[in-house]
Parts: sequence; structure tokens; C-alpha cells
Amino acid sequence: MESILPAYNDPLFSVMLIIVIGLIIAVATYGWGIYKQQKEQGNLLKFLDKFDSSECALDTKNMPYEAHMLRPLSLLAKAFENAGEYPKAISIYLHLIKHVPDEIAKVELMEHLGKTYVHAGFLERARSIYTDILRKKPRNIKILYALGIVHEMTHNYKKAKEVIEPLELLNEDTHTLKKFLEYLELQMLTDISTDDKIKQLKKLLEEEPSLYREIVSTLLKLNTQKAWEIIDPARLKEVLDILWFLPNSQLDLDIIKSNNALTTLYYAKGYLPRPPKSKESSGVFALDMLASARENGFKDGDLHFSYLCTKCKQSFPVSFKRCPNCMAIHSVKVEENIGKAHAQTDYSLL
Repeated sequence: MESILPAYNDPLFSVMLIIVIGLIIAVATYGWGIYKQQKEQGNLLKFLDKFDSSECALDTKNMPYEAHMLRPLSLLAKAFENAGEYPKAISIYLHLIKHVPDEIAKVELMEHLGKTYVHAGFLERARSIYTDILRKKPRNIKILYALGIVHEMTHNYKKAKEVIEPLELLNEDTHTLKKFLEYLELQMLTDISTDDKIKQLKKLLEEEPSLYREIVSTLLKLNTQKAWEIIDPARLKEVLDILWFLPNSQLDLDIIKSNNALTTLYYAKGYLPRPPKSKESSGVFALDMLASARENGFKDGDLHFSYLCTKCKQSFPVSFKRCPNCMAIHSVKVEENIGKAHAQTDYSLL
């Protein structure tokens, strides 16, 4: 026994023991990493199986996958998405996510899948995808914004505002977004009086002038007089289509006749019998052309409108609060063109 005990005090034995323990820990850690990775992959496959349904128009079950196919298949999915073939794009994204080994590429594909679900109207699926990404990458700013948009689209403004806090912790400027969500929530409220809603809308406009178009449109539905009180002729271009489609019953002639640009607008529209006394430009070329044509006896002109997103440069036939393509807020630019007049309807959809 005495011959064995001294071995424990041998420096070489201690070094060997430390090495053996280190190797055991390294092997155990490596094994645990492999197990955790396989479990994570299994969980992801189970998660994705929830979205793999008959709605997907492409049969990808027997489609082989090789590394060089990632880029062409991604481009094909994007082409399908741009063409509105969302089920086909979804099929390809699901197929790639299941087979791509690289985690960074997998997350990027899941981002595209979530965006496609949003465009296709599958908002709950998009929410699940974005939540799963944030579980792994909680500091992903792009996905935090995207998740907030999904909550916003489902009118869950409380959840949408909860996303703002982590964005602020990541040093994002969220003032404009917060005020936009306040406007949307206020617009939907039914448990306050019209007068209180108008007061809050006007206060909101003071805090966030970029909400001008949205608040003018809302006030015209609540109280015409209060709306005309905040209409700024210097910002006529921003609300030109809204004012153009107003029926006679919603005009405030005292305000209109006191301003050259507004007088030009409603003379060109045919609501006023006489042109403005001043020959000063209204600031909108199409309005000046229509007013001039009307003075010379041509009364069949009209304004037709389209709506450009100043961020992604996509054009749309109807107005929007968020761009349907890139989801930007306050990015709508009203574009007017002179065209032939249609039958008078005397009502507004705006």
C-alpha cells in the first residue's frame, strides 16, 4: 500500500490525470454539441412540417438537393414570389430550409419564407416563423420589425408596441413607428367620444407631422369642419387625391375661396363656377392645366391618381399606409395625371 500511495504525489501522474479528465470533458462536450444540434435540427423539421401542406403547389419530396442548387433555387423562389405565385415560392423555401446545413443561410431563408407568408396573407404562419428566428437570434433587428408588422396587420397593437422595447435597446429610433401605431390604435377605438378622438388626433399630428395625410383622411370622416381647420394648402400635394374626391357636401367654401390653390383645385374639378382671381400657380401643374382648359371651354378633363412608394419605387393603383411591397410607412407619394372624366359619383372611397 505504501508503494502505491506515492504515485498520487508524482507530478507526472497529476499531469496525466488532468489530461485524461480534459479529454473526457472535451468528448462529452463534443457529444453534447452533436446531440443538441441533431435535436435542434429535428425540432426545426417538426416545426416546418406544420407548414408543409397541400397548399404548396410544387412536389419537392423527391427533389434532390446539392450545395450548388442553393442560389438558383433561391432565385427561382424569389421570382415566384415577385410574380405572386406564393405557394410555389413557399414550397421551394421549405425544401431549402430542410436541407441547407449552413445556419446563417437557413435563417436568411426563413426570413424570406416569413415575408412570403405575409404577402400571401398567412399572417399566423409568418408570426410563427419570425418567433422561431428570434428564439435563436433575439437581436435580429430586421425580424423584430417584421414581427411588429405582423402584429399590426392583425390589429394586435399591444403586441406590436411590445416589439418597440427591444428595438430601442438595440439603439433603433422608434419615434415615428410609435406614433404610427398610436394613430392606428386610436383610429380603431370605439369606446371614446368623437370629440376626444379628434383632440387626440390633432395632438398626435403636432407630435408627428408625417401623419398629416392619414389624420386629414380620418378627420374628414369624423368631422368635416375640424378637418378643414388642419388642411394646409402648402401641403396640397400630399392630400390632393383626398380633396379631389370630396363630395360637394364636405367643402368649406370660406376656406377654399380664401386660398388660390384650393380655388384652382375645385374650379378644375367643376365645383366652383369661376376661376381664381389670381393667376398664381397652384403648385400642381396638372391642376393648372385643367383649370386653364376649363376656362377655354374644355370640361371633360379629370385627374387620375397612382401611388408611388418613395422607398422601393413600386407604383400602386390604390393608396396605402404601409407600402404593400417593402412595408415602409409614410412613403406614399401621390402622382396625378390628366385623363378623360368618368361619370360623376359624388362620393368618396378615401
